[in-house]
Amino acid sequence: MSAVKPIDKPPALIYRLASPNYFYELSGQALPWLAGMTLLLFGAGLSWSLAFSPADYQQGNSFRIIYVHVPAAAFSMGVYVAMAIAGAIGLIWRIKVAAMVARSCAPIGAAFTFLALVTGSLWGKPMWGAWWVWDARLTSELILLFLYLGYIGLQEAIDDWDTAARAGAVLALVGLVNIPIIHYSVEWWYTLHQGATLFKLGKPSIAPPMLWPLLVMMAAYGLLAVTVVVMGTRNEVLQRRLE
Repeated sequence: MSAVKPIDKPPALIYRLASPNYFYELSGQALPWLAGMTLLLFGAGLSWSLAFSPADYQQGNSFRIIYVHVPAAAFSMGVYVAMAIAGAIGLIWRIKVAAMVARSCAPIGAAFTFLALVTGSLWGKPMWGAWWVWDARLTSELILLFLYLGYIGLQEAIDDWDTAARAGAVLALVGLVNIPIIHYSVEWWYTLHQGATLFKLGKPSIAPPMLWPLLVMMAAYGLLAVTVVVMGTRNEVLQRRLE
């Protein structure tokens, strides 16, 4: 009769999950499922939001840009927070996979931020009469893009992996101060940008027929971020093996 294998204690389990080899093997099994669910949610969310959700009584069909803009803006901040946390874990506990995750967060976070700025400008032109205004929310979101680009540039400028990871973690942690500024800017200062409709205390101020496709698109963007970060981290593992 074979003995039952004991369950790993939490520290041993954590360090096993932090092993690059174990991460590469586990993520390779999860990646097809992540990619498939991402495509499924994007297909459902885009068709629902563009074809079946009702038009806004004031903005008409132009409001549909929120299904691209709002998730991009939300995850531009969410990915940055994840990048800073992963960088801090790598900085404090010297976990290499955490540093790789932080490095892989930057490109998708920068892409989300750029998409949020572009779609916000497209939305702002008919609403405000201008492509760009130095609004508190827009300016702080632009600073977020510069933080992402600065992080990416810092990683590329430093040849040593560990030094680049430490420098990037410090930059990401310092830049965290910008996240609450982006989120609360519409409450702290006078701004043209509308207030929160989804991420706020209490009931979301958006009708359910518009809310549900937006939530599907939020889930699609979230899974896209996870999928891209997993793919990027796997590439980081391979590059470090080669070097």
